[in-house]
Formats: sequence, structure tokens, C-alpha cells
Amino acid sequence: MSEQFVYDLKRTHSCGELGLEDVGSQVVLMGWAMRRRDHGGLIFVDLRDREGITQVVFNPEVDEGAHSGAHTIRSEFCIALKGTVRERPEGMTNPNLVTGGIEVYVDQFEILNPSKTPPFMLEEWIEVNENIRLKYRYLDLRRPEMYANLMLRHKAAAAARRYLNENGFLEVETPFLTKSTPEGARDYLVPSRVSPGSFYALPQSPQLFKQLLMMGGVERYYQIARCFRDEDLRADRQPEFTQVDLEMSFVAEDDVMDLTEGLVANIVMEATGQQVSLPVPRMTYDEAISRYGLDAPDVRFGLELTEVTDLVAGAEFKLFATAAAKGLLVKAINGKQMAALSRKDLDDLTSYVADFGAKGLAWVKIKPQGEWQSPIAKFFTPELQQAINQRLDAVEGDILFFGADVPAVVHESLGRLRLELARRFELNKDKGLTFCWVTEFPMVEYNQDEKRWEAMHHPFTSPRQEDLELLTSDPGKVKARAYDLVLNGSEVGGGSIRIHRPDVQAQVFAALGISDEEAQEKFGFLLEALTYGAPPHGGLALGFDRLVAILAGEPSIREVIAFPKTQKASCPLTEAPSRVAASQLLELGLRVEKAD
Repeated sequence: MSEQFVYDLKRTHSCGELGLEDVGSQVVLMGWAMRRRDHGGLIFVDLRDREGITQVVFNPEVDEGAHSGAHTIRSEFCIALKGTVRERPEGMTNPNLVTGGIEVYVDQFEILNPSKTPPFMLEEWIEVNENIRLKYRYLDLRRPEMYANLMLRHKAAAAARRYLNENGFLEVETPFLTKSTPEGARDYLVPSRVSPGSFYALPQSPQLFKQLLMMGGVERYYQIARCFRDEDLRADRQPEFTQVDLEMSFVAEDDVMDLTEGLVANIVMEATGQQVSLPVPRMTYDEAISRYGLDAPDVRFGLELTEVTDLVAGAEFKLFATAAAKGLLVKAINGKQMAALSRKDLDDLTSYVADFGAKGLAWVKIKPQGEWQSPIAKFFTPELQQAINQRLDAVEGDILFFGADVPAVVHESLGRLRLELARRFELNKDKGLTFCWVTEFPMVEYNQDEKRWEAMHHPFTSPRQEDLELLTSDPGKVKARAYDLVLNGSEVGGGSIRIHRPDVQAQVFAALGISDEEAQEKFGFLLEALTYGAPPHGGLALGFDRLVAILAGEPSIREVIAFPKTQKASCPLTEAPSRVAASQLLELGLRVEKAD
């Protein structure tokens, strides 16, 4: 390879920008050989860089040496070339490429670096085992759709910064090495060499620091923050993840929510060109659970839950009648025009809802004149059948699904069934982006295993003023000043108005069973700060990875993170986590016991 060639040439264009207006120009391109095609007299190479693909032609009549050398080019060789832009012959254009109307005839080229045969083809939409892709992520990132995802993420981050900067926010970084505090998940702990036996924790969120910034008079803070949680993983979780984190002083719920709507609308517009319809609709937590079964409802389709407890109370079907008599809940979903589901399909759906606590799934297919076809039909009078049909707006071709149990099981199982039916019948296809707010969450939820109340969000969320007295008498009825932003059935943001008065914070800690001693040990610095004129404040954090994944149309957030971890929190590329030298452990005063 001639080093002099490389140093003498300067790349003039990317591989995604040449067009008919450049015909006749001398250009220098650099990139990777995506594929080579030898047509006898001519050799064609698709040259790729991050901006696109340009077809280059090695013609012995243009340069015999370049044509001869082109026989050595293989997939993913990194090359530089100089040549002349020509219009493609009639009938040979490629309308799928921005550069599809031209090609570059090469008169000089160099192999900057050869490549081993890649472990998988670096083309769009190729199915490859994910662990292989992650092991060779630096190759995977060369694929056009992966670069598109990174570009979309970049645009979204830039849009967020621009919008918040224009609205008076300061970007402030908060520490990675901090104190371990209970925030709902396990901390990643970092041993301290200079304080043997003591540990830092990586932050699960900047929650306490952003509140301290409000107490410091910053008033409007944001950060595209890295967060860490040691928890079981799935497609939408990573041990390290990113939030667009913001906090505001002297605000109420509407202030934070209105600003967030403008923020997401700008992110969506600048990243995808789509418009978000504002204002974003709002519903309470109770309404979301009642209508959709889940607190992150997908509102792009119907299939809403309808209560029929009062109607079935007098039925001969014992399961429903007994549930009604015990004060339990009976609800139903009308699967509009889904009666074609086979018995096997129904058995599969019954098994599906069992994973969410349901003990069964009763179903009814609606025949002409509203007649029922079902194993349970004989237990319902014609009058009762018609009454249920009327409440559920059921007509011929529909199928009704029933759940009977405690409210939590009925809502969870039917809510999940609703999503599964939508998936099978593609009810969400081409429905675009649909946001909604869910507000007025319960302040606490009861942990049956530990027999105590736990904060549904975090212990610094403010209860509604009118519910303060219930903190001691009936915590389960207390509503929080909390709000979640939901996009297409996924929570993409959550926040609340925070507690800014020491007496209210003490009441909340007491309701959660956190003693004064434990509160001082874990949160003493925050409690002290509250006593120095802390302002009313509130904020929100957008799950940036999840938001970008939805905008990119990706099912997993790993597809929009440059170097993600697997579901076992490992990195196939770097082989982290890994063992460390014994000398490093000795410096930290640690030893590792052998696993069983």
C-alpha cells in the first residue's frame, strides 16, 4: 500500500451524496467494500460509509493497474479511491439509492486495510444471532440500520438539549460515585480503596441530587443522565441506561407535564419528522386500570375492559356467581370480529393469561341473533345473555372473554390478554405514535412478602394535600402527585411533585415503616437540606433508550444502544464482567469466595 497516496488525497465526498449534478467531477471516496461483482471486463464494487453506498467501477480501459488490483478486494476491505463520476447507462439506474443515478470510474485506488471474512453479512435486515452481533458489535454498527438508529438517537438527544436550553434549564452533571440508598432495585456497589470496608453506589437515578439542586436555587436543571440498576433484565431493560432527567422549582403538575409535552414533541419532530398532537390526553390511574387493565395503557385500539359483576351475580354459572357474592370482580373484553379463533387458539390464550394469575379464561362466541356458543352458555338465560351482549356491544362474529377474581388478577390478566389479541390481529399496525398521561397514582402499594407498605414510585413523591391525614389511618387510599407519560403502551417517562416540607417527609417515612434512625442513616443529607427553606419542586425523567427504540420501530432497546449488555448483564465484546487480579482485591481489602 502506498502511504503517500493516502496522505496526498483528501476525501471529497461521502458515499451517500453524489448525484447527476456531479457527473464529470473528479472525486476521492473512502470506505468499506460492501460487495464485489466481477463481470469479466468490468469489476463493480459497492463502496459503503456511514452516509450511504456508491457503486464504483474498475475498467481496464480507464486504468489497467487499478482494474488488476481490484481482483484482490474482498468484503469489508477498507479502501480509498480516486475517479470520475459518470451517469449510469440507461436501464441501469438504482432508484433505491440516493446515488443510484451515477457511478464512479476508478483510475487510482489503495487498500487501506484488508479484512478477514466477517462472521456475518453486513447488510440490512440480515437475521444474525444476537450474541454474535454483540461480540462483533464494531462490525454490526457498520450495517445501515444500526447507523440509522445511532443517528436517530443523536438527533433525539440534540433536540432535547436544544429545547431545554431554550426554556431556561441548566445542564448540570451529578456524581456517579455516591451513597447507597434504597430506591427499589439493587445498587451496583464500588469498594473504596482509601476507606476500607466502605462502598460507593452507582446512582439508580439522580433523584436526590436534582432535588438538592432545587434547594440550591438552580430552579431549572436537566441532564442526559447515565443510571445503573442491578436487576433482572429483558428487552426494555439494561444494567446501565439513559434518562433525560429534569427538575423545576415553584411548579405544580401541569407545569411539568406541559413542558414535557413540548419536549417530546420537539424530540419526535427533529428525530423522525412526525408531529405529536398536543395537548396529550390525560387519564387517572384508576381509569387506566379500569378500562385497560394496566397502568401503561395502549390506547391505539379498543378492546376495553367492561365490568359485568352485577349482571352475572344471579347466573347459574357458579364461578361468576360466587365471585360476585364474595365481592370479587368479573370483567369482560369484546374481541370484535375475532370469533374465528380456533379451540387451540383459545386454549393457548387460556395458558397465556395463567402466567398473570388467572385461574381460567371463559369465552363466548356470538352467533346470529346474539346467541351464545360456549361451554358456559347453558348457565345463562337468554335474557341474561342479551343483557351482557348489550353492555358489551356484542354482535355476530364477536367473541367475549371473561375474567373473575380479585381486581388485581382480573385487571392484569385481561390487560395482558388485550395486548396479545392486538398483537395477533395486528390492531396496532400503522397506528403511528400515540401518547397519553396517567396521573394520580396510589402513593403506596402493599408488599405481601414483607407485610409492609412500599412507595409505588419513590419515598420523596408528594401525596395530595387532601390525603395527608390518610397516611396514618389508611395509606392505601392516599393518591400521589405523580404522573407517567405513556407511548404506544410503554411507559417512556415518569415524575412527580416532590415533598419539600420536613414534616410531610417524616409522615411518609413513618407510613413506609422507615424509622427516624434509618431515615437519618440513608437520607440525612436530604432531610437536613429540607430544613433550609426548600422550595416546592417537581420533575420528570424520560426513559431515553425506550423512547428512541419506539421511534426507531425496534422491539429492544439494545438496538439503539451502541454497546449494550445481554439479558445476563454481560458484554460479549469485552467479556465483562470478568475476574480481576488478586493484587487488586488485596488493595481493596476484598476476597472472593468460590461459587457453589
